[in-house]
Amino acid sequence: MYEAEQRGLSAELAAYEREDSPLLDALIYADMTTGPAGQSFAFERRIDEILVRYEVGSVVHTAISKARPYLAGAIQRTQDRLTRAADQSANGL
Repeated sequence: MYEAEQRGLSAELAAYEREDSPLLDALIYADMTTGPAGQSFAFERRIDEILVRYEVGSVVHTAISKARPYLAGAIQRTQDRLTRAADQSANGL
């Protein structure tokens, strides 16, 4: 959504229903905690890695910078879900 906006493609993207669910959060989590070579990254390290790769003012740099709070929220929601699932499993629920 953020990159589409930067590329002037918001109208084209609007043709598709926006996914806003735990599934989207999980996909963001997977993407934002995995480095370019498949290594495990903390979210902030992954964001920094992207921002270093793309120059200031580029479409990706701008989109990631704007999306950062939304992405951080998705990461936190997923971590909370994982913690609840682990707690339930440990408690035999």
